[in-house]
Amino acid sequence: MASDSIILTLGQQVECYRKLSKLAAAQHEHVQRSETEALLAVLQKRQEVLEQIGELERVLSPVKRQWREYLGRLDGGSRERAEQMMVETRMLLEQITAADRNDALVLQQRKVELGQQIKQATSSRQVNRSYAAAAYGSRPSNMDVQR
Repeated sequence: MASDSIILTLGQQVECYRKLSKLAAAQHEHVQRSETEALLAVLQKRQEVLEQIGELERVLSPVKRQWREYLGRLDGGSRERAEQMMVETRMLLEQITAADRNDALVLQQRKVELGQQIKQATSSRQVNRSYAAAAYGSRPSNMDVQR
């Protein structure tokens, strides 16, 4: 594949990672605000961008496996541009991964808190039943369920 098309594909990949970074920021806002529907919409958009990145990666993967040789065939300006795009891609990927890790921790903490609230509500119901039984005794039902 010609060097120009690889440079173009690298540029498209960087743009996808920039979009993904913006979507990760939006995701973070929705996680913080507990906006489930908006979060699901962002996750859907992220999936679409990830699919685009997958397509671009299929083109770039053979070149990346021989990255040094590829760079050696480029003129100075193209080589510098290609290297800058790879650095930006790595930087964006690290930012996205860190943001996702933080969001996962927030969601995990909420899950634990919700579990504790459910347990507390269940315990409260049991206490209320026990109190009612102790205070009023257990009375047989007046309803005839045989009919």
